[in-house]
Amino acid sequence: MRRVVRGTAIMAVTYLGVLSVGNTDSRRWLYLLVSLPAWVVFGLVVRWFFRARESERAQSRTPLRVVALAALAVQLPGLFFAPSSSTDLNRYVWDGRVQASGVDPYRYVPFDDRLAHLRDPILFPGLRPDEPSGFTTEPLPEDRAGVLEYARNDPRSPISRPRFLTPYPPVAEAYYTAVSAVTPWSWGSKGFQVAGALVAVGTAVLLARALRQRGRDPLEALVWAWCPTVVLEAGNGGHVDVLVAALVVLAAGAAVHRRHALLVGTLVGLAAGVKLTPLAMLPAFTPWRYPRPGGGPAGAWHGIRRSLVVGVTALGVLAAGYLPHYLAVGPAIKGSLDGYLAEEGGENRASLLALVLPLEVANPLAIAICLAVAAWVVLGRRDRPDREDPARPALYLFGALLLTTTPVLAWYALPLVALAVLAGRWEWLALAVAGYCAYGGHGAYPATPVAYAAALLVIYFTARRRADAPPPR
Repeated sequence: MRRVVRGTAIMAVTYLGVLSVGNTDSRRWLYLLVSLPAWVVFGLVVRWFFRARESERAQSRTPLRVVALAALAVQLPGLFFAPSSSTDLNRYVWDGRVQASGVDPYRYVPFDDRLAHLRDPILFPGLRPDEPSGFTTEPLPEDRAGVLEYARNDPRSPISRPRFLTPYPPVAEAYYTAVSAVTPWSWGSKGFQVAGALVAVGTAVLLARALRQRGRDPLEALVWAWCPTVVLEAGNGGHVDVLVAALVVLAAGAAVHRRHALLVGTLVGLAAGVKLTPLAMLPAFTPWRYPRPGGGPAGAWHGIRRSLVVGVTALGVLAAGYLPHYLAVGPAIKGSLDGYLAEEGGENRASLLALVLPLEVANPLAIAICLAVAAWVVLGRRDRPDREDPARPALYLFGALLLTTTPVLAWYALPLVALAVLAGRWEWLALAVAGYCAYGGHGAYPATPVAYAAALLVIYFTARRRADAPPPR
């Protein structure tokens, strides 16, 4: 127990130092300089803690409570600082406020004067409710240069891309509305920071419980709780990706315990309704070679039938979330997704593959690699004792997505951190570190592909060493 307290105290003090530099959205290099030492401290603390004798780590009879308290303790410092890595929470607050007022969040851009009555001095310090913005909702340009012009921030509001429609799927919008409904306007984004911290703590408890049910040490969930990505991006950053992580952990737990396929599909569909990226993990929950409920050899027909139920349910839940918005605004439900893809389509898109291939070849190849991994997961046999556990296949799928697309936003790795802990493959946290290097080195090409290449090497050589290691006696 004392080791947990010491480790938690060290990480909390470390994060206080990181957060004290303030918002670094316009100084990403500074965020990289202060976050990389936090990763070094995290690695040393985890190594020190888990190299202790098993008896020293097993003194607590209430590991779930210990994990919850430790996770809460490291999240608390971030709640006393403004978000350090981005201004995304301002869009969360705005979208929730718009939908709570009865207006569909996919209808108008934030600067549209038809929403002027919802403005306040926090989100619109340079634009009064009775003052025209000079902009209205209109289709985005078709060329990337025009999209980049529309994506420019405006000093009159801290909302990111105020001329863009929201890019977030419907479950995320429902989450924004729920948090905004219980958060006073004067709190700004504080409600989302508190919500993100609570979801991170809840995810730590879910992981501890899942690890114990798998016969592993529940205190391994501290790897999630102490991780820089979780502390900096879930609580302080408030990013909605932490909700994706929680739903994926729940879906994995439901699949392992052979809950009804409808429940598994619903949880995966809800995760995709927060961010579309969890669709890449769907094959992990739909293997064709799936064990029969009563035991015995895996049956192809049983696996196909169950997989169809999971897949159709997941896609149905996602479609059901979009349906009321489609009835209200029609094709505008895509929001600014096409603009976002165009904006991110520069030198950092698929940058690892683009190191050796033209971008017009790298993009299709990235899709082909993800499809190949998905096919291997769906069609491959699962003859190991963990064949019913989707955590490792989901980790491989989501990791392949990050490696092939090389995003420059560090918080995209939050679901990967949860899956790495659940699957016991901590080397995949190298991708989370790469996300910070890409974020801090954004605009300094080739920082992004070099960071992801280094992460790939860490994963590869760790896997090779594990494969060459003699089996435990």
